Order: sequence, then C-alpha cells, then structure tokens
Amino acid sequence: MWLVLMAVAAGVLVLNIPFGFWRAGVRKYSLPWLLAVHLPIPCVVALRLFSGLGWSSASFPFVIAAYVSGQYLGGVLRRTFPNLGK
Repeated sequence: MWLVLMAVAAGVLVLNIPFGFWRAGVRKYSLPWLLAVHLPIPCVVALRLFSGLGWSSASFPFVIAAYVSGQYLGGVLRRTFPNLGK
C-alpha cells in the first residue's frame, strides 16, 4: 500500500509541474489560471483509481501535498527560467 501511495504521489507531483509552470505565467484568477489549477484533477483521480489506491483517507495528505508541491515547483521553474517555455 505504501509503495503504491508513494508512486501515485510521485506521479501527481510530476504531472503538476507543467501546470504550475503554466499557472505562474498567467494572471491570477483568470480562466487560464483556473484551468492550470483544475485540469490536472481528473488525471489525479484516474491515477488513484487505476493504481487501486481508491479513496482511503490516509492517502489524502500525501496526494494533496504532492499536488501543491508540483504546482509550486512549476512556478519556481517559471520564475527561475522565464524563457524555458518560449
């Protein structure tokens, strides 16, 4: 169970880095910003379901932390390397 949880958390983190990169380059609370924050959610749900992790409450802190960390790391990459996406 823990190995699957860590694999899903790692997948969520990696999935959110490009979305965090995108989010950091648009105006806050605009439509692109909302999309950058919310589009990865169906993928996270799919990862949870296909991995067999399901909806155990003990997994939520790890997956949410991975989600936020991926968004944050993408923003850091955007600020560190502003010409990376051009």
